[in-house]
Amino acid sequence: MRLSGDQLLEHCLGMPGAWRDEPWEGDVVAKVGDKIFAFLGGEAVGIKCGANRDEADELVSAYPDDVSKMAYIGRSGWNTVRLGGAVPDDEILELVDASYTTVVAKLPKSRRPPSAT
Repeated sequence: MRLSGDQLLEHCLGMPGAWRDEPWEGDVVAKVGDKIFAFLGGEAVGIKCGANRDEADELVSAYPDDVSKMAYIGRSGWNTVRLGGAVPDDEILELVDASYTTVVAKLPKSRRPPSAT
């Protein structure tokens, strides 16, 4: 069974303090606090994959057909990961978890979800 966009959204929303938003019409994102940790686009997910572009490029190198630098924010370590491709579902879920953890760590302590600190 391959991971669907709905399953990925459900996974995201299961994290402490996570909530669904649609900041641009038709574009669903998962946020914690006021920060996005996953861009959910049906057949792909946009996630923070490193502190910088060099770290994020490691994933692009490992899966060149299924992972690419995100437009506009890719220079900050964000990648687009295609669902149903070579990246295993469990690795995609781990990458989403890591994106969440990275974003939570950047929130002021007063705005972090209690069980995520």
